[in-house]
Amino acid sequence: MNRLLFLVLFAMTSLMSLAQADRQFIRYGNRHFHQQNFVKAEAEYRKSLSVNPENPQALYNLGCALMMQKKDSAAVQQFEKAARVEKARMRKAKIYHNIGYVCQSNKLYGDAIKAYKESLRNNPSDDETRYNLALCKRLEKKNQNKNKNQNKKNQQNKDKEKKKEDNKKDQNQNKNDQQKQNSQERMSKDNAEQLLNAAMQNEQQTQRRIKEAMRRQKSKKLDKNW
Repeated sequence: MNRLLFLVLFAMTSLMSLAQADRQFIRYGNRHFHQQNFVKAEAEYRKSLSVNPENPQALYNLGCALMMQKKDSAAVQQFEKAARVEKARMRKAKIYHNIGYVCQSNKLYGDAIKAYKESLRNNPSDDETRYNLALCKRLEKKNQNKNKNQNKKNQQNKDKEKKKEDNKKDQNQNKNDQQKQNSQERMSKDNAEQLLNAAMQNEQQTQRRIKEAMRRQKSKKLDKNW
């Protein structure tokens, strides 16, 4: 009985020691954070998480330290972990607000809108989050219109290029047709000249035959008279 009580007391003492170490690392981290030494703050928060990986405060503070170092992707990962284990609605609202802020800074307006909405579900009275949500909605719409106009412009440029290409093809086809026609005309002209030359040769031959026949006939008449 006494041994069992000793073991329970020993276990409780160990857990208390771990909890004290956990909180102590967070306090050290907070001290460095307020001094704007975010690298050392990050190291202390990670020590706290090595003792208690699901400490929502350590996860949230680590996310803030990473965010201040512009390690946005890593910061969001820590905020998301903190949101999964955090039970207090007000602190959860802060977590989602920070996720929205990081996404907004990177112009990921759709993700920012989702995060800000979740923050307001946990703290509907946060006017700053409500303002950021409205701003992201406006920026997202503006960005969509810009993309739409850009897509329209790109399509118009594609249509222009296609029209130019089609015109070029038509010009090449017309040129080929003209060359073919010229070639055919030259061939027709050559054929006509050949036929004409042949006709002239035939005419000359016919004239020679006629003259030869007349000469023979005349020669016969002279022979008869004589």
